[in-house]
Amino acid sequence: MKISRIVTTVVGTPWRELTFVELETDDGRVGVGEVRMVNKTETLLACIKELGERYVIGASPFDVERIAYGVQWSEYGRAGEVAQSALAAIDIACWDLIGQAVGLPVWKLLGGQFRSIVPAYANGWYQGEREPAQIAELAQTVVARGYRGMKLDPFGAASAELGPGELARSVAIVEAVRDSVGPDVALMIELHGRFRAAAASRIADALEPFNPEWLEEPVPPTNVTGLRNVRHSTSQPIATGERSHAMDDLIPLLEEGLVDVLQIDVTHFGGITGVRKAAAWAAAYNVPIAPHNVCGPVGTAANVHLGIATPNFKVLEHFNDFADSWVSDLVDIAPAVDPTTGGFGLPGRPGLGLTLNRAAAAEHPANGATFNLFAVGWEKRQGTALGAAHADAPSRAL
Repeated sequence: MKISRIVTTVVGTPWRELTFVELETDDGRVGVGEVRMVNKTETLLACIKELGERYVIGASPFDVERIAYGVQWSEYGRAGEVAQSALAAIDIACWDLIGQAVGLPVWKLLGGQFRSIVPAYANGWYQGEREPAQIAELAQTVVARGYRGMKLDPFGAASAELGPGELARSVAIVEAVRDSVGPDVALMIELHGRFRAAAASRIADALEPFNPEWLEEPVPPTNVTGLRNVRHSTSQPIATGERSHAMDDLIPLLEEGLVDVLQIDVTHFGGITGVRKAAAWAAAYNVPIAPHNVCGPVGTAANVHLGIATPNFKVLEHFNDFADSWVSDLVDIAPAVDPTTGGFGLPGRPGLGLTLNRAAAAEHPANGATFNLFAVGWEKRQGTALGAAHADAPSRAL
C-alpha cells in the first residue's frame, strides 16, 4: 500500500478555517487528518504540497517515523508551527490508513485500552457580553449538556497588564460562574499568554478562592523566565504547551517543574506520532497531558483515540458543541460527548472511524477567516472573514 495522492479541503467558519487532508492509496483506501491553522491556512497548504511531494507521495502510510524524520531533520531548518502542523495532518491520516489496513481502531495500535471514557471540557460557550450574570447563565448550558468542566477567559482584550477595575470585573465573572455551576465543576481559567509575570501572579492570587482547575498560559509561551516567576508565586496548577511545536520546547517546562498540565496540540505537534512521544516524556515527570483541541471532528477523533490509550491523558478540550456545531456534519459519524458521562466513548470502527463528506465541506468554503484574541469582543467568535469569493476550489489534489 502506497500513498498516491493528497487532497486538501478547507472549511471556513466565522472565526477559524479547518483544513482536512486526505491521503489516497494505490489500493483505493482514503485516510483523513485535520488541522486548524491559526491565521495561516494558505501557508499551511503550500507547506503540505512541498512536504507531500518530498516525503509522502509514494510512501507507505505505515512509515510514520520515516515521514516525520524527513520533515523534522532532512529539511535541516527547524520544523516550526507550520511544518509541524502540516506533518500532523499527514500523520493523523497515516494512522487512519494503518487502522483501516489492519481492521482495528487506532487506539488498539497505540497501546490498547487504558480507559473507556475520555473526559471532556467545553470551550467556546461564553459567546455573550462580558458581564457576570450573562456568562453565569451561559455556564448553565454547559452543565446541562453533561460537561464536568469548562474553560473561560474572563479578561477581555487585555494585553500585558490588567488595571484594578478590569481585574475586579474579571474576578466577578469567575465568581459568578463558580456560584452558578457549584464546586464540583472544573473551571479552567484561560489567560492566553496575555500577561507579564507580575500581572499573572496578581491574577492567580485573586482567583484562588474559586479553586481553578488550572491557570492556562499565564505568560507568553516564550517567556520562560516569567513562567518561573509565576510558578514560584502561586501554588495553583499551571497548564501550558499548546504553542509548543517540538520536543525541545518542552525541556524547561518538564525539567524545571514549570507545568502541571501539558497541553500539546496533536495537530501542531507532529500528529499522533509526536504526541505519543511527548506524553511518554511527560509521564516520566508525572505530568498529565490535556491536549489543546480547536479542531473539528477529525482532529477531535484523533485526540479521543490517544485518550483511550494514553495513561497520563487527563481531559480533552471540545469546542464543537458550542462554536460552529454544524462541523459535526462534515463527517459521517462525529465524536460526541455523552451527557451521561461527560466524555467521549470508546471508538469501535477501524482507523479513526469516520469519513469526510466533501459535499458537506463544499457548502462552507474557505473564507480567509482570522482570529485576534486581543480585539474587543473576540469571545463572540465572529473573527474576520474575507468571504467565500476568497476561496479556490473547495478541494485541491496533489
